Amino acid sequence: MRNALIVGGANGIGLSIATVLAERQDVGRIYIVDKSPVATERQQEKFMCYQFDLTCDDYGLLDQFKDIDTLMITAGFGKLALFSEVSEEHIVRSFNVNTVAAIRVIKHFYDKLLGQDDFRCGVMVSIAGFMSSPFFSVYAATKAALKIFIESVNVELEKSGSKNRILNVSPGSIKGTSFNQGETDLSQTEDLAKEIISHLEQKDDLFIPDYDTIYKDVLERYHTDFRAEGLHSFDYKVKSGRVSRHDR
Repeated sequence: MRNALIVGGANGIGLSIATVLAERQDVGRIYIVDKSPVATERQQEKFMCYQFDLTCDDYGLLDQFKDIDTLMITAGFGKLALFSEVSEEHIVRSFNVNTVAAIRVIKHFYDKLLGQDDFRCGVMVSIAGFMSSPFFSVYAATKAALKIFIESVNVELEKSGSKNRILNVSPGSIKGTSFNQGETDLSQTEDLAKEIISHLEQKDDLFIPDYDTIYKDVLERYHTDFRAEGLHSFDYKVKSGRVSRHDR
C-alpha cells in the first residue's frame, strides 16, 4: 500500500492528483500540506490535511511523514505584471515559495530518493522556466532555477546508482486551477492529474503537457531567436487581454 504527500494539495492540480490517488486501491494515506485547508466538500476519507506556511523556518512538520513513497510538490504562485510593478516583497516570497520551499522539501526526503526502494517524486515547474516570459519575469526566474536544480540532482541520482528520479512537470496555462485568480475545477484537471501520475510511475524526469501540439514549436522558435520569441510573447499577452497596456 502506497502513501503519498502532496505539498500544495488543497486546490488546483495538487488537489486533483490527490483525488485521483484516493480512488486507487493501492493507495492508503494521502497527506496534504498547504497553507489553506481543503474545502469540506472536496475532502476524501484517505486525506490527512495539515495547514503549513512554506515560508517558515521550521520544516519539522515533515518528520511525521516517514511512511511516504510518493511525493508531489505543486505549491506555487505567480503574478502577471511588468517587473517595474513588482515589489521586493513579492520577489522574495516568490522565490521562497516556488523555489526554496520545493528544494527544502526534496532535501527532507532525499534519502528516500537516493535509496533503492521505489520512491516517486514530482514537482510542478512551468514552461515559463524554459524561456523568457515578459510580464512573468520573476515567476519564470523561480521556475528556471527549479528546472536546473531538478536536472542537476537527477544526474547525481543516476550516478549514485539510484533508479529514482525527480519528475519535472512543466505545463503552460492550466484551466481549472486557482492560479492567477482562477477557480479550482477538478473536472478540467483530472486528465492531466492522471498523466502526471503515469509519468511518476514510469520514472520519467520531464513531462511537458501539449509538447507536440504547442510547445515543441514554441521552444524551437525560442532557441532559434530568443529575442524575437520574447517580443512575440509580450505582444501575445497584451493582445489576448491577459495584461493591460496602460503601463507600457
